Amino acid sequence: MNYILFDGPSRTNLLPFTFTRPVAEIRVGILTIREKWETFLDATTTTVTEDYLSDKFPMVEMDVNIMINASYLPNLELVEMIKDLKENEAIFKDEDVIAFYTKEAQEDINFDSYEAIEFNESIIKIENTWDIFSKNGEAIQDDFNLLTQGRTSKPIPSSNNVIAAENIFIEAGASLEFVTLNATNGPIYIGKNSEIMEGSIIRGPFALCENAIIKMGAKIYGPTTIGPQCKAGGEINNSVMFANSNKGHDGFLGNSVLGEWCNLGADTNNSNLKNNYAEVRLWDYDTEGFAKTGLQFCGLMMGDHSKCGINTMFNTGTVVGVSANIFGSGFPRNFVPSFSWGGSSGFTTYATKKAFEVAEVVMARRGLELTEQDKLILEHVFEETKKYRRY
Repeated sequence: MNYILFDGPSRTNLLPFTFTRPVAEIRVGILTIREKWETFLDATTTTVTEDYLSDKFPMVEMDVNIMINASYLPNLELVEMIKDLKENEAIFKDEDVIAFYTKEAQEDINFDSYEAIEFNESIIKIENTWDIFSKNGEAIQDDFNLLTQGRTSKPIPSSNNVIAAENIFIEAGASLEFVTLNATNGPIYIGKNSEIMEGSIIRGPFALCENAIIKMGAKIYGPTTIGPQCKAGGEINNSVMFANSNKGHDGFLGNSVLGEWCNLGADTNNSNLKNNYAEVRLWDYDTEGFAKTGLQFCGLMMGDHSKCGINTMFNTGTVVGVSANIFGSGFPRNFVPSFSWGGSSGFTTYATKKAFEVAEVVMARRGLELTEQDKLILEHVFEETKKYRRY
């Protein structure tokens, strides 16, 4: 069977992260959404996404396809239902389409002619940016179960201070000495060839992905995910770093999400609680205004390739777009548009030529290249977000 993950109506709610990736490429828990589905299905998947992303994330359509809403995270019950789908059948959660069987092009689907199968079990849906951190604990536990079932952890080195060792799994090549690991409240997963430097204190649920590094003396509260090739230090609480991003120094990151290729300068801090304890409002790309989240704790949402200088301060509920460069004293505003350059004293436009020069250097340090596909995507984002840069 050919499985295709589609963005669905939540795509706009997941900006700025979906400016540069389909919904399926969002990391929550240990794995990306695509990696979860491919593991459960034991099959590769392709994507229906925005036209400007489709060269990098193409769709492969066959005579028979099962389309899956990428906002939903797989579980055993749902996957079994999807594998049993037959022609003109669709799985719904309330009025939301989770998956359907089709022999037609997606734009020709008329669900009135479909037999609706209701999915009544509990399921995780990622439909807002803050779901990435607020549902991360449950997602870590699910991924931990998926990845470690029937396997044996590498031994925990004797120099470490460990609580609830049965909830800790260490992959091959991981390095950790003189570290405190407390997995009482959730599992701790330490990925292949990762490193936790001495003096670090970590509470689960926690995921350290492949080749990621925790710097000396870090204090990390779960649920937190440090993605592949990331570097993390200082104090972190209930946050997700996608991949190849750095928070390598002291400073606080809480109830936050960092995309790929982000860098936080030394002693960067974000607020995750308003002084009056009021509900946090976040920039909404759909309404082009600030909208309620229902959360008391919500920090920083930072899109790919964005960076900030030393001693940067972010207010509660700040959204930073793609490829922004923030520096200087004081708090920048709560919404920083993509390709902005500046800080609390004002912003100018960050030209794509300059942004590409930085990205090429940064990516080369990881042995990767900013491709022409990547440049075209970023140029599209630059044009799409012009209306927000009123400098």
